[in-house]
Amino acid sequence: MPNLQNAKKALRVADRKRIINDRRRRTMKTSIKEVKKENTPENLSKAYQAIDKAAKRGVIKKGAANRKKSRITKALAKVK
Repeated sequence: MPNLQNAKKALRVADRKRIINDRRRRTMKTSIKEVKKENTPENLSKAYQAIDKAAKRGVIKKGAANRKKSRITKALAKVK
């Protein structure tokens, strides 16, 4: 447990950010699963939006976002 006041505050801030990042990551993963289950353009758009938002906020890296988008697009094309 931190002793200094600024370390205590940093711990609180980190906890809040972890919760927000987990929520954003979970949203991204569920939207990708929906695309794989139901191949509709609306689901693909939602997945792109969730992936881009996660990359913009630093939850995942830019290259990982591009890779995820590429793979779900390829899977969608293979089904059609």
